[in-house]
Amino acid sequence: MITDSYDIETEPMINLFDFYGRRGDFADICLIIFSKEIHRHLLDSYESEIIATMPACNGDTHIYKTTYKGVTITFYLSGIGSAVASSQCHLASWLTGASKFIMFGSCGSLDRTTTQGRFIIPTQSYRGDGCSYYFAAPSDYIDIAASKELSIIFDKLSVPYITGKIWTTDSMIRETKGLVRKRMEEGCIAVEMELAGVQSVCDFYNLKLYAFFETGDILDTNGYEAKGLNNANHSLNKLYIALETATYI
Repeated sequence: MITDSYDIETEPMINLFDFYGRRGDFADICLIIFSKEIHRHLLDSYESEIIATMPACNGDTHIYKTTYKGVTITFYLSGIGSAVASSQCHLASWLTGASKFIMFGSCGSLDRTTTQGRFIIPTQSYRGDGCSYYFAAPSDYIDIAASKELSIIFDKLSVPYITGKIWTTDSMIRETKGLVRKRMEEGCIAVEMELAGVQSVCDFYNLKLYAFFETGDILDTNGYEAKGLNNANHSLNKLYIALETATYI
């Protein structure tokens, strides 16, 4: 059973030190970016340098360092999905020394009336992924520890937002009407594919995660609507909110 995967009684077989040596010390803050267009805009707009590389057999992911309003920030273009995004978060922390991660991207709204025109700061995430069960004891939901702190920052920045439960899934194609209805009945207002896993890794390794999302596609009782997805994926306002957030943490 996947719920038997949380083992803190025995040692891991693989240690990052064996592959990468000592932990890096480049910066304390790292942006997790999912949009290639946002990533490219950041590279084009701010002087950046490659400070580390996350290797993989299907291609390397570079980690960059830049400065925003006097704050040193690292960033990278993350893979999609809980397992990949979680692994890269842990590795990025090891390679750069970052202990504070700002993750932002798109999500599907389960309640268009509530989420329209607002960013979402999740307070809990339903664990519909697999990765989180290796890093946290079994439970339906995982708490998003920094949600209150991020809400205070958004208030200072005058960013419109709503807080609430969301749903992390490993398969958007299997977001069935029945599952959507269950999550809505539990109070979930959105669905995405990384948060539960990344939060579990951050909790396990004593890292802080500041996560917010912009709704794009809509899944509710009226059916599915995808017209807002591209804008939610790539709109640049999320980047500048993340950069401003970095100046507060």
